[in-house]
Amino acid sequence: MDNTAPQRYFASDNAAPVHPRVMQALASCNTGHALSYGADPVSERCQQRFRELFGKQSETFLVYNGTGANVVSVAAALRSHQAVICSDVAHINTDECGAVEALTGSKLLSVSTSDGKVSVEACAALLPDPSFVHHVQPGMLSLTQSSELGTVYKPDELRRLCDFAHRHGLVVHMDGARIANAAAALGCSLSELSTECGVDILSFGGTKNGLMFGEAIVCRDPNSLPALPFMRKQTAQLSSKMRYIAAQFEALLQDELWRENAVHANKAAAKLAAGLEEFPEVGLAFKVEANAVFARVPLDWIPHLQRHELFYVWKPEQGLIRLMCSYDTERQDIDRLLSRFREVAGR
Repeated sequence: MDNTAPQRYFASDNAAPVHPRVMQALASCNTGHALSYGADPVSERCQQRFRELFGKQSETFLVYNGTGANVVSVAAALRSHQAVICSDVAHINTDECGAVEALTGSKLLSVSTSDGKVSVEACAALLPDPSFVHHVQPGMLSLTQSSELGTVYKPDELRRLCDFAHRHGLVVHMDGARIANAAAALGCSLSELSTECGVDILSFGGTKNGLMFGEAIVCRDPNSLPALPFMRKQTAQLSSKMRYIAAQFEALLQDELWRENAVHANKAAAKLAAGLEEFPEVGLAFKVEANAVFARVPLDWIPHLQRHELFYVWKPEQGLIRLMCSYDTERQDIDRLLSRFREVAGR
């Protein structure tokens, strides 16, 4: 890639800078001493704000990153002979280096999906005879919102999946690294797409939506998962200087900055998808519902595009690329990328 390329790309929403209001919150809390491990005023205010969003009975545990949030959630809910049902493209299954299985001992049972979303029928096929000791026993259903393919579970879909899981004794976990984008897409609150549907434990994402670092584990009923605070410590996810994670979430939740950021990213993805319709050689692989655009392009286009732009080639043999939009994606970024497509298309 040339050295004159601009600073904003479509590789990942992780690549975006820290939102200015989040950075200001970090600077503001960086004065004086504060008690550690969450016993500080900022962390207490953050906990209260999460309760306002997810219910007075809920409890939130701040951690460093998304993999940590997922690992702690599974470790707190399951024994090592139990398994997690998830999508075949779920982050815990494809992009966490086997962290869940290595650190919890629980096996992942993946469900083949066409759009990143699991179905009740596919999950039911993985339920074994509970008396058969030779097979792991599913103990959790993990859903990703929005999915790794940019699709979004609607509330009725979530309620059906949660009802199914609970009938079969499964804890429902949601990897909500991009739940803000899903909520913005559907015009819902965060709880309407998680705890109100029956999700028991939510990994609520911050890093992909403007934070420097930090994710939050929201537990709908902390009494049902008493091991969670201990597993957070044991898996090295308990921050001593908790106020620096809490301050970021406090800023993100203030005046729904999370929604503002997500709406912007989603709109950018929609504009990009609309722009790609100019090219008959390009086809959208999945419906663009959040901030991800998956497109199939001619294989010989990819090297030229990658000389100028950063993006992820999802399936090289199919010419399937992923273009992610962020809270700071601007119209000129989209126009620049589309101009690269015009160059390679000879227009």
